[in-house]
Amino acid sequence: MIPGTGTAVNVLTVLVGAAVGKLLGDRLPVRTRDLVTDALGLATLLIAAVSAMAVLDDDLAARVGDSAPMLIVLGSLVIGGVVGSLLRLEQRTEQLGGWLQRRLAGETGSVERQRFIEGFVLSSLIFCTGPLTILGALNDGLGNGADQLFLKAALDGFAAIAFAATFGLGVAASALTIVVVQGGLTLAGVLLGDVLPAADLAAITATGGLLLVGVALRLLRIREIPVADLLPALLVAPVLVQVAAAVR
Repeated sequence: MIPGTGTAVNVLTVLVGAAVGKLLGDRLPVRTRDLVTDALGLATLLIAAVSAMAVLDDDLAARVGDSAPMLIVLGSLVIGGVVGSLLRLEQRTEQLGGWLQRRLAGETGSVERQRFIEGFVLSSLIFCTGPLTILGALNDGLGNGADQLFLKAALDGFAAIAFAATFGLGVAASALTIVVVQGGLTLAGVLLGDVLPAADLAAITATGGLLLVGVALRLLRIREIPVADLLPALLVAPVLVQVAAAVR
């Protein structure tokens, strides 16, 4: 199978799901759309909890010791958050969403514009921070098949329906983020020629789980955590694993 096929299928399911959700959303009352958002927030919280449990992974503990995994995740979030904040990733992501809104939807009211941006940012974060994104895209690039990305594509398609019913076309715009992130990881898999070590993947998965907690809190309107500013934590996590293993 040609590397990148999984990402192409994923993009297609998100676009189709967003189109279906947009058609449904225009026919749903606001209170129903709010309820859909709350349901998505709760489901995201569940997925986040499952991912965060990777901090207890045996391979990670064997690599860095029993007490280090929690500190690695904490250090990743702190260091990644500082880097992301200095780079203003959240602000730049919102600016990208605003630019896409103008290009795809034209000039609209401030409420509709904010709805588009929120849909783009939240969908991009949810579709691109999970373990299936990382491992699936790498394995696709390594020539191990795209089964994991096909599974992710199905999940993302259904999620896109629910998101687009609330946020509209901003969800469809997140397909561009999938192309960049998953496409880049697939290319990395082609260049690496080997899978990511299990301990490194566990650290990334646990860190990504906490990022998804932040997304869930936003969906539930509890706190507007700038999750995009925390994204560098996913790159910091495997570095800290290597440092901890070397120091041990």
